[in-house]
Amino acid sequence: MAANRPVVIGVDSSTQSTKAVVVDAETGEVLALGRAPHTVTGTGGARESDPEQWWSALVSAVRAAVRDAGVPASAVTGLAVAGQQHGLVVLGADGRPLRPALLWNDTRPAPQAAKLAAELGGPEAWLGRTGSVPVAALTAAKWEWLRTHEPARAAATAAVRLPHDYLTERLTGRAVTDPGDASGTGWYGHGRTAPASAGMEPSPLSPSGGDGTSGGYDVEILTHLGIDPSLLPAVAPTGATPVGTLTPAAAEALGLPPAVVVAAGTGDNMAAAVGLGLGGAGLVDHPVVSLGTSGTVFAATRSRPADPGLSGFAAADGTYLPLGCTLNCTLAVDRFATLLGLDRQDVRPGGEVVVLPYLDGERTPDLPHAAGLVTGLRHATDPREVLGAAYEGAAFTVLRALDGLLAACGLDPADPAARDRPIRLIGGGARGRAWTDTVRRLSGRPVVVPGAEELVALGAAALAAGAVTGADPVAVATEWGTGEGEQLPPLPRDTETWDRIARVLTSAAPTLLA
Repeated sequence: MAANRPVVIGVDSSTQSTKAVVVDAETGEVLALGRAPHTVTGTGGARESDPEQWWSALVSAVRAAVRDAGVPASAVTGLAVAGQQHGLVVLGADGRPLRPALLWNDTRPAPQAAKLAAELGGPEAWLGRTGSVPVAALTAAKWEWLRTHEPARAAATAAVRLPHDYLTERLTGRAVTDPGDASGTGWYGHGRTAPASAGMEPSPLSPSGGDGTSGGYDVEILTHLGIDPSLLPAVAPTGATPVGTLTPAAAEALGLPPAVVVAAGTGDNMAAAVGLGLGGAGLVDHPVVSLGTSGTVFAATRSRPADPGLSGFAAADGTYLPLGCTLNCTLAVDRFATLLGLDRQDVRPGGEVVVLPYLDGERTPDLPHAAGLVTGLRHATDPREVLGAAYEGAAFTVLRALDGLLAACGLDPADPAARDRPIRLIGGGARGRAWTDTVRRLSGRPVVVPGAEELVALGAAALAAGAVTGADPVAVATEWGTGEGEQLPPLPRDTETWDRIARVLTSAAPTLLA
């Protein structure tokens, strides 16, 4: 690229590491990628990280990316952060963390989540107000855990942030979040709204109203949790809203000009959706299946479904991002491959064998105490068929969650108008032939495997470009082509295998899996 072409930086601050991409703002070409690791600590359900380490990792990753891109620092015009969702960051009066952050996968708040779900009118009321029933992952449950187990720290808290909020504030000095990440807290959504945080003008960073996408914080829920609204960041209209420029200290740390525009940023799932071109200016009601340690299904929609099996998130662009999650996906199948002494690609269709690989319990369907189940073995069973059945069981579970998501959004999964839309397959599993073949066979749908690998960071880069130019970030990502990839045609749907797995799940769930 020409040396004077503008570039933007997208940051993906995930559980395990920070990744920063330097992107040509006009073409979307990734010029360089920088990485830096995080440390996660904890046993017995605890999962914690030091927020100061996230900042150090961001600085290291951004500096490395700019260096390797070979562009002058003056070429950088915008930056945005996408972060792991739900984490609880509590700051003291000096602005420093009072303790390590409780991460999304910290399960210790499960009792507090169950208690919250039964309060304020019960699960249906929570769905109507926030789009989600409280679970251990939500920030509200983590705050309740802190109040129960560390009341002195809760009382000393001067600010409550999500991971990406904390980093945006380190960059700009401004306390701001976006609807997408805020919708994973358990205190953002429909109903009574709270005023902006101290020091933030009500407009445009703190929209108010009662329609869910711009509803702000629910005052009754905050009161129930004992959180003063002034402890929370203001809510920008979208993740691409410009919220400020780099502070002198941040500019010096990053080696960038202070004039770099910083977007509000968002959560990692919302940024991935932007990177895929999902949203009001792109693809609506087009499903995504992410195959990782857990399986995730989501789609950008214009209305928010109220389904207890889904998280009714907002998207970064003003639409919605309902999301379903299964606990057992690639890691569970890899465990079967290890037990069988097979390479993960050395696989055959399962035949009569059915495997429900629920090694860590299961979230969708709701079987938290389940264990793995294998049935249908014969003397002639080939180990590769057992591994194939593990793939089938995991794929069936995530595709069943996808059907539930589509149905909750008012779409008939069997209607050709919905079924002919390709599944966008992302995550580590999307790079494996066995996974793509199994998903195609059990779904009977075309599959698109995007060529880009760093979709969260690319989505954040599109948010940064939108903050600089005023363009819609989904339109930016669509023009860049970050969600494009090889489209694999549909295979005849293997209804025999699907029905066999469904029968086993139905019969086993009340006893063996309970």
